[in-house]
Amino acid sequence: MALLFTPLRLREVRLKNRLAMSPMCQYSATPEGQVTDWHLLHYPTRALGGVGLVLVEATAVLPEGRISPFDLGIWSEEHVAGLAELARRIREAGAVPGIQLAHAGRKAGTARPWEGGKPLGWRVVGPSPIPFAEGYPVPEALTEEGMARVLEAFVEGVRRAIRAGFQVVELHMAHGYLLSSFLSPLANRREDLYGGSRENRMRFPLEVAKAVREALPPELPLLVRVSATDWAEGGWALEDTLAFAERLKVLGVDLLDLSSGGVVPGVRVPAAPGFQVPFADAVRKRVGLATGAVGLITTPEQAETILQAGSADLVLLGRVLLRDPYFPLKAAKALGAEAGVLPQYLRGF
Repeated sequence: MALLFTPLRLREVRLKNRLAMSPMCQYSATPEGQVTDWHLLHYPTRALGGVGLVLVEATAVLPEGRISPFDLGIWSEEHVAGLAELARRIREAGAVPGIQLAHAGRKAGTARPWEGGKPLGWRVVGPSPIPFAEGYPVPEALTEEGMARVLEAFVEGVRRAIRAGFQVVELHMAHGYLLSSFLSPLANRREDLYGGSRENRMRFPLEVAKAVREALPPELPLLVRVSATDWAEGGWALEDTLAFAERLKVLGVDLLDLSSGGVVPGVRVPAAPGFQVPFADAVRKRVGLATGAVGLITTPEQAETILQAGSADLVLLGRVLLRDPYFPLKAAKALGAEAGVLPQYLRGF
């Protein structure tokens, strides 16, 4: 059988295959951060399409931590019922429900992409008073009290996610959002214990990972998405990611989801099919931590080759699943996978 359609066990959670839906913001929640009919159709459809894991989009642990006013939220008990219905539908459609928890930091409070994506003038926070780009607000540097509030919000978010029925939690530490910006020397110019050396810059993200791991039931896995490189001189680079991965592994993180960029604008990203796979390969082989590969993976053969090479344990699909929710079923057919990986009613697909 193709490796793509073999099970993957993360702690006590069994994924039926090695394909996951990558978290992608839909900007379709209510202004209060509530699940809408869009989510209740969008995510279960991809589960029916055959992925083993559905990771729900970046879900804000604080209202001011939303990328846009229409992001999903998990900062209140009022969010739990809608998220529970979403998790239930994903599970009944055949996939493991997972959720990505996030705080957008200095990149919070922008209009939706189809409305221009411009900053809306929110009060934003970050490690240092350095705006993301021209026209963005200057963030307020978080005090240690402010950081403690953010950490507690992540912990409470995890507890609500578990009550809602999610079986996998991913922490968003990529793309220049709050935890990512603490890691990068291009965004973090602090002079206290949370800035300066790499060890200090890793401190707050590691504190969040530790607290979240302790709040999670031991049988459920914790994933972390990181930007493996800033693609910018003087920024975070792969060697930094390897050191960070070593620390996350010790804390009990189960899989590292390797993306890149997003910390500073205007960088030259060498985007091409599979361009981020070497990051997953390096972490898996040099650190011994399970990895997820992501980024312009668009064919069954490409995904299978990544696994056969030992470069990753999981393949995360993004835009290809927006274009074709049934890509996994077509991939199973293309790779000659056994019919047992398909739902009974689709075995003749």
